[in-house]
Amino acid sequence: MACGGCCREVYSCIFEYNTPRIVLIKSRKVGLMNRVIQLGILAYVIGWVFVWEKGYQEFDTVVSSVASKVKGVAVTNTSEFGSRIWDVADYIIPAQEENAFFVMTNLIVTLNQTQDHCPELPDESTICTSDHNCTAGLVGTHSNGEQTGKCVKYNETVKTCEVFAWCPVENDTETPKPAFLKDAENFTVLIKNNIWYPKFKFSKRNILPNISNSYLKTCLYDRIHNPFCPIFRLGNIVSEAGESFQDMAVQGGVMGIQINWNCDLDRKKSDCVPKYSFRRLDNREVEHNVAPGYNFRFAKYYKDKSDIESRTLMKVYGIRFDILVFGTAGKFDIIPTMINIGSGAALLGVATVLCDIIVFQFMKKRHYYREKKYKYVEDYELGANEYGSNP
Repeated sequence: MACGGCCREVYSCIFEYNTPRIVLIKSRKVGLMNRVIQLGILAYVIGWVFVWEKGYQEFDTVVSSVASKVKGVAVTNTSEFGSRIWDVADYIIPAQEENAFFVMTNLIVTLNQTQDHCPELPDESTICTSDHNCTAGLVGTHSNGEQTGKCVKYNETVKTCEVFAWCPVENDTETPKPAFLKDAENFTVLIKNNIWYPKFKFSKRNILPNISNSYLKTCLYDRIHNPFCPIFRLGNIVSEAGESFQDMAVQGGVMGIQINWNCDLDRKKSDCVPKYSFRRLDNREVEHNVAPGYNFRFAKYYKDKSDIESRTLMKVYGIRFDILVFGTAGKFDIIPTMINIGSGAALLGVATVLCDIIVFQFMKKRHYYREKKYKYVEDYELGANEYGSNP
């Protein structure tokens, strides 16, 4: 029996053919439901696909290059440097970066270091009471040099293990507050951004054609009054991101300058303009952050009159500004237009499928509608042979 039933199913699959049958159901409920579904699909295709997503356009992503130039001067008066002027060559480190620039805002300086023997900086692993607490040749992960095995006086109350290192060793246990270069808030940066959409052979830069040299010398970016000025005050960049420059300058941080080039090339080329936005990229919750801010070290080497190599070690804190350029451009193209029209037309068939499911499965007259929808017709010769009839 099982084999016979299987054979009948295979036979039916091979030798039966289904063809659609159109049934006109005169029902306000079914007709209204069908029109509502069709209107919903049309609203999606026209409103979302074509109007909002611009499905009639071909798109390309932006290719970009960025150059920046910082200007500003600060004056400090400290015990390490005395009275000193700081200009661009001092606080921009390095002089050029790709799509970014770093501005020094705080500094710990250790002057006149030479390679010698001196006491290590006090901590749990270096404080000692005798030579037995120190291990000759030991180099710790966070040590400043190699231990000699001697316990020497660090100050009047504390002894530490002696090391062979750049002496005196750096003491960075306390970060200067307020920031060393707190006046960096008033520095300005000129950002020059060139963009290109290779698919459409369209290029432009953020210094727009209507910007003159005189305007460029006096303008300063303002979201409302000067939204296309490419010169930005550093303090304003940080405040636009909802941060305090003076708080951020102490430990340093990372800021993002976002330039958005979303362009509709079916419109005038002058309508393709940059939009600027700003946000902080590093962890702003300093109290919950183990290693907050942004800092690094570098040294300036020289030789004294005795031909002994010396250096000035600087631990530099500052704000790194990353310039992030993104965007897409769209232009009319017949291929995506026809594809989306065809997809929308095919999607209208969903209305019929949904209505059929509701009508034939959930409505009270579903059995009656099925009888009108489906009709079983047997081939004449096949019926004659099965029932023993003559044609």
